[in-house]
Amino acid sequence: MRVPPADAQGHTPADHDDRDELDEDIGEPVGGVDRSQPTDHERGGGAGKEFAILAIVTGVLGVVAAVELMLDYLRILADPNYVPACDINPLVGCGVFLGSWQSSALGIPNTVIGMLTFPVVIATGILLLTRVRLPRWYWRGLVIGATFGIVFVTWLQYQAITQIRALCPYCLVVWLVMIPFFVHTVARAMQNGALPAPEGLKSFVVPNRWLITAIWYLLVVAAAAFGLGEEWLLVF
Repeated sequence: MRVPPADAQGHTPADHDDRDELDEDIGEPVGGVDRSQPTDHERGGGAGKEFAILAIVTGVLGVVAAVELMLDYLRILADPNYVPACDINPLVGCGVFLGSWQSSALGIPNTVIGMLTFPVVIATGILLLTRVRLPRWYWRGLVIGATFGIVFVTWLQYQAITQIRALCPYCLVVWLVMIPFFVHTVARAMQNGALPAPEGLKSFVVPNRWLITAIWYLLVVAAAAFGLGEEWLLVF
């Protein structure tokens, strides 16, 4: 049987295929590979397990949060005296949000938007997990959807901290998953060429996507602590 020739480092083509598969799954530099550059699978519209699983987790938690908020919203409509189980204290609760105009800022309850969009995220994750390669237009649509989601979430964060001055537990779940989903979606779209970006920016965003996510989390926590400091003192 003829053995494929090795390269200068002694690696055969099969070795390179295995390395590409490993790199794709963990999304980190291995063997000196620049992970800002896509593998053939990613260039063709696919993604590694990391992004696929993140999309599924984002979608599932988003749907759960949206459904729970919708159920509480319907219960409040049926009984104005109903107190949601997530109303823990004046600072943490769902009731104050469901009774605010911000809960229907786009003309329909925010929960409806979540119930319609998060299943799409779940489906996307499942497709990518089964190694389906999505067309470039789909990735661009995913970036647009993720951008709309993070802008809306950021606006709701501002409203919660400065106007409503309280935190909704189920809203916090959406905040928790939307930040990494947005960052990773942008990173993957940059990597596969669906989102054109300068090489320097791509080389920073793709390998540092979890660092960017962590910094974003810290900024949100700091904003909440600074903006709601007096309320925390009154509660505790």
